[in-house]
Amino acid sequence: MKALVWHGKSDIRCEAVPDPKIEHPRDAIIKVTACAICGSDLHIFDGVIPQMKSGDVVGHETMGEVVEVGAKNKALKVGDRVVVPFTISCGECFFCTRGFFSGCERSNPDHDKAKLLWGNSPAGLFGYSHLLGGYAGGQAEYLRVPYADVGPIKVPDGLSDEQVLFLSDIFPTGYMGAEFCDIKGGETIAVWGCGPVGQFSIRSAFLLGAERVIAIDTVPERLALARQAGAKTLDFKKEDIYDRIMELTKGRGADACIDAVGTEPDTTASFDSVVDRVKVATFMGTDRPHVLRQAIHCCRNFGTVSIIGVYGGFVDKIPMGSAINRGLTFRMAQTPVQRYLPMLLERIQRNEIDPSFVITHRATLEDGPELYKTFRDKKDGCIKVVMKPAA
Repeated sequence: MKALVWHGKSDIRCEAVPDPKIEHPRDAIIKVTACAICGSDLHIFDGVIPQMKSGDVVGHETMGEVVEVGAKNKALKVGDRVVVPFTISCGECFFCTRGFFSGCERSNPDHDKAKLLWGNSPAGLFGYSHLLGGYAGGQAEYLRVPYADVGPIKVPDGLSDEQVLFLSDIFPTGYMGAEFCDIKGGETIAVWGCGPVGQFSIRSAFLLGAERVIAIDTVPERLALARQAGAKTLDFKKEDIYDRIMELTKGRGADACIDAVGTEPDTTASFDSVVDRVKVATFMGTDRPHVLRQAIHCCRNFGTVSIIGVYGGFVDKIPMGSAINRGLTFRMAQTPVQRYLPMLLERIQRNEIDPSFVITHRATLEDGPELYKTFRDKKDGCIKVVMKPAA
């Protein structure tokens, strides 16, 4: 089959790889009908994520049609149309039974490697390094889905691929980021990063009752899309973000701040973002937490900082004195997608949101390598790429 394959920093190719096979009785094989490039895939493309191996198939936003089912999988049948969560979860362990599917104790065969870096292991993920299971990803014509009787959700008739594909990751992630803000109604929520996840955080904050959303970015197309949702936008290259948020909130700060950027903010955003980049380049640091620092300073006393941007290692110069003395709450997670799927699918069915609003580019797998560059470089108005394999 054809798939997008990682061969090193800035080197992703579309090439032939072996077809996936059933390896466990709970598995399923799906024929991919739509997949997407995620912002966190760019961390792989940029060589930021460790434990990648040449030949790894990438991608974790995937849906398709079931073409084969393991003998013990009673939840799916051939012909079912499903969306596949990017988190791989057994459904039976301590964390899965409590709804914390992204903390699954069983699905990461590389858990010992993850423990060395993080102290403990999260769940395995599709197409996201040999820290997280080394599973083949879904930017391919076919995908093996482990624990397929737990993860995939069946898609009702009448909904297009583009309406439901983002249930695999970015819609639940953006929604979780807003949910972490404990919105009761009337709040001001600040969102750093108007990429796809940030866009879903903006809309989710309004769905949950926020009165005002302040969206921070510098890419014109992203800011325009945020304004379409009703957000007040700030360009961090033209305005001092702290001063503007204080002005807009009469000196109090935002009720909650969402970091939807993570480890790769714009290097020219501030002096500390330049320093962070130098540290990473000289192996004196692993992550670049400029946005996290700014979110802490811009949050009101006893507010919440919601972290949904990807960080991989250790962050430094975090203003914990500010957070402690002002009573901030930090909430963060790799999204337990399975927990959110039924409720968010219902919102789509009720026409409360059409997730396809974020798509700017539609392509085939063969176009994928070039579109990774386009997406990474923010060219051609690219916000979200959806690929449809021609299998």
